[in-house]
Amino acid sequence: MTMRCLIVVLLLFAISQRVASQPVGDSENGKILWLETEHVECRDCHGDNGEGGFGPDLAGRDLTRAQFIHAVRKPWGIMPAFAESQISDAELTDLIAYFDTLPGVDEPAPWRREVPAGASRGLAAATTTGCTQCHHPLFNNGRAVMGATNATFEWFIGIVYAHTAAYPPTRASLGEPPFERLAMGSFSPSRVPESMLRDMWTYITDLGFRPRLRGQLSAGVPSSDGVVYTLTVDNSGIEGIGLTAEDVTVTLVVPSGASVVAASGAGYQGISRDAEGNADVAVWKVPRMAAQYHETFTLTLSQAGTAENDLRGRIRWAVPEVTTAFVNIAPPAPPGAPAH
Repeated sequence: MTMRCLIVVLLLFAISQRVASQPVGDSENGKILWLETEHVECRDCHGDNGEGGFGPDLAGRDLTRAQFIHAVRKPWGIMPAFAESQISDAELTDLIAYFDTLPGVDEPAPWRREVPAGASRGLAAATTTGCTQCHHPLFNNGRAVMGATNATFEWFIGIVYAHTAAYPPTRASLGEPPFERLAMGSFSPSRVPESMLRDMWTYITDLGFRPRLRGQLSAGVPSSDGVVYTLTVDNSGIEGIGLTAEDVTVTLVVPSGASVVAASGAGYQGISRDAEGNADVAVWKVPRMAAQYHETFTLTLSQAGTAENDLRGRIRWAVPEVTTAFVNIAPPAPPGAPAH
């Protein structure tokens, strides 16, 4: 073997060893991460199947581990940066493996939400930076967080530019469990300048901050009288700071075929007909729900609801007057899951 051939062989061997030493992702775990857990925010921009949209397509791109991790940690576009504490390198490697199992696309899908005709400067800025792809043009959840903390523009800047550091303490201060680790990344001031944030802030504050109300139904529990459902309603704003909801109405749609045997909880009004939903509803009236308010209601039905026709409801309030002054009540928890 000549010296030249020997060098070539050694180089090829070194390259093969380097490739072999690279971590190999678990495509099945990557699929779970992408489709079933906390990484839904990524799908809002990159598509349910990695087909792209507001963000570039990822399916079948054959990206290297280094390329993908760099794009997530130090993105070169408008995308926010995500830290290791939000998603690990190992999880990103699993996502790459999953994307490699998907067919590529000829061109990315359209944006989930385009800039609407006649949009204000703030709504246009929120759409072109990708904010409305996740938060919806009405920012209902975002406005609830702002209402829970009585947010200022300085707070808003910190959430956008240093979200990785600011978001966990915010959730903790709201008394919530960490439902997801990913949350939002941190945007770059060079790509989303403060002037754009000021326009967004004007748009969001014009919509109005919302009190941070939520409702959760437990699974039905059989009893001697029928099936008992427990509804917990709370205002998870910061005590003394978060907005108070006034003149609150809580309604639960009674599944067809079932009748109400009993009900408990403050302000129960009985059953009325909801013309808009064309259904009977159980109604509670509560004068005020201040920050850290917590109330438990029960509803006993003659029979359980079904997967297709189960309890559902809303919490509405009259004050403060804001765009979309209601929240939907989450459906019953799966059997065996605790109410909270």
